[in-house]
Amino acid sequence: EVQLVESGGGLAQAGGSLTLSCQTSGFTFDDHALGWFRQAPGKDREGVACFSIRAGTPYYADSVQGRFNISSDNAKNTLYLQMDNLKPEDTAVYYCGANPGDYYSGTFYRGLLKYGMKYLGKGTLVTVSS
Repeated sequence: EVQLVESGGGLAQAGGSLTLSCQTSGFTFDDHALGWFRQAPGKDREGVACFSIRAGTPYYADSVQGRFNISSDNAKNTLYLQMDNLKPEDTAVYYCGANPGDYYSGTFYRGLLKYGMKYLGKGTLVTVSS
C-alpha cells in the first residue's frame, strides 16, 4: 500500500522559511515522479514542484520559482520542500504526491503539475501571516 505522510507545516511570518517533509512507503522511490501540490481556501489545487530522482531536473510553478526547492533523501525515502521568502498567498494545505514514471520529458512533469499525481498524502497546513 502506497503511503505518503507529510509533516512540517505550521505558522510562519512573511519572509520566513519552512521545510516540509514527506515520508513515503509502498513503492519504489527512485522510479516514480515525486512532487508537491497545494490548495488554498476556496481555490483549486495547484502543482508546486515536481521531479524524479533519475531524471533530476525539477519543475516549479511560476509562483514559487526561486523561493521553493524540492529535494529528497533517497536512503530515507523522504521528499522535502524547502520554502523560503514565504508570502501570505503561500497559505494552503500542502500535499506530497507520487506518480509512476520517471521520464526525461519536461512535458511529462509539467503535465503532472497541471493534472496531478496518482498518489497524494493527506496534507499539512501552512499559514503565512503578513
